[in-house]
Amino acid sequence: MGLVQAFFAWLSLWVFDDHHQTQFLTPALLMLFTTGLFLWVGRRFDPASIKYRDALLFATLTWVICGVLGAVPIIYITGVSFTDGVFESVSALTTTGATVLSGLDSMPKSFLMYRQFLQWLGGLGVVIFVVAILPMLNVGGMKLLKAETPGPIKDDKLSPRIALTTQYLWLVYVSLTLLCALCYFLGGMDAFDAICHSFTTVSTGGFSTHDASMGYFQSPSLLLIADVFMVLGAVSFALHFKVIRSRNLLVYLRDEETRTFLAMVLLLSLLIALILLSQALYLDSLTALNQSVFHLISFMTSTGYGAAEFTAWPNVVLLMLVIAGYLGGCAGSTAGGNKIIRIILSFKLINLEVKRLIHPRAVFNVKYQGQPVDSSILSATVAFMNVAAASTLVLTLLLMATGLDFWSSLSGVAACLNVLGPGLGSLGSNFQPVSDAGIWVLSVAMILGRLEYFTVLALLLPAFWKY
Repeated sequence: MGLVQAFFAWLSLWVFDDHHQTQFLTPALLMLFTTGLFLWVGRRFDPASIKYRDALLFATLTWVICGVLGAVPIIYITGVSFTDGVFESVSALTTTGATVLSGLDSMPKSFLMYRQFLQWLGGLGVVIFVVAILPMLNVGGMKLLKAETPGPIKDDKLSPRIALTTQYLWLVYVSLTLLCALCYFLGGMDAFDAICHSFTTVSTGGFSTHDASMGYFQSPSLLLIADVFMVLGAVSFALHFKVIRSRNLLVYLRDEETRTFLAMVLLLSLLIALILLSQALYLDSLTALNQSVFHLISFMTSTGYGAAEFTAWPNVVLLMLVIAGYLGGCAGSTAGGNKIIRIILSFKLINLEVKRLIHPRAVFNVKYQGQPVDSSILSATVAFMNVAAASTLVLTLLLMATGLDFWSSLSGVAACLNVLGPGLGSLGSNFQPVSDAGIWVLSVAMILGRLEYFTVLALLLPAFWKY
């Protein structure tokens, strides 16, 4: 974080000349000095001593510590409180995209790009990034990746060496980001906006340099470009690597999760477009389809971009968008939500129980990609879905206790748990109406959702601390 802020101090001074280099450089130097101190004290540390429980603690503390450190320039430059600064920073690093800021169009460019870059940095995970650039952690690397990587199937890796695996994933990530920036630039954005929005599109983060988000550009072609790269960001990066290596796009369609994800996007988008047309909100069917596809993908991939006054759409559409946020993207991607693979396994479990009622003596198996699924994965899926539902209920009640209405509380919790971003109701523009207590609740919700519940909840068990 110190290196990132030092780099943006340089950008502020020599590239953007917006006179905010001090707000970046001062905390950066303090962080780098502290880092050097820690490295010297722990110079004899043996990476082989990392245990799985250490990995869980490390994964959680990384988000918390980086969230606090990343907030320092935000507080200095915008003048927001410590609470709001941490919320904005955690929202960026977890790729949530919820914001308490307004007036973005007039803010300094160095700050806007810093905010966007934090989302890009958090996209594939700060923990994986550390493992990729610090091979000395290779021994405990698999434990860290298992604690951080989204999705219920944790042991699927591209390489037996975790450092090499994460380098492959980052190579794909960087390549998609560069391609996205080029497409945005060719589509009509200036170079600054193209780079900034590529950071938050591929990371499915959703921050924008404008209050009106993607609606600022008034360009259907830019929405189509965003659709493509939001979908690519929500597909497993391991699968992207396999497609590149095999040079065969059909590999996408052979993957059951990706097929289901694309089918859901298509069907739900068409349904929303039909509702919008039936309500006469759009007279042109192509415009209605463009808006419905964009917003459905934005919510389902947990990006959170907006391109119209969608908060004024019919309540049935808004509820569909909230539900789409819970569906999420594919495991191993930057998207949030419950992940499509868990949705698939849940429906297969329901189908299995119905079959058992009809044929009580028959023996059935749940299969994924044509292979039987281990019972431990099925039980973990059921547990995850229950915890996700319970977390939504408890956090919504806590937010309502701070004085927020039900619809705003529910949409705000859904936005943060699913690292989605935009809320509804009184939170339609930003999260400024939420009290300080509510902001801390939502900050916890973002970390809980980003680390998929169990990594954080395990720390609350007394047994975790007993060696």
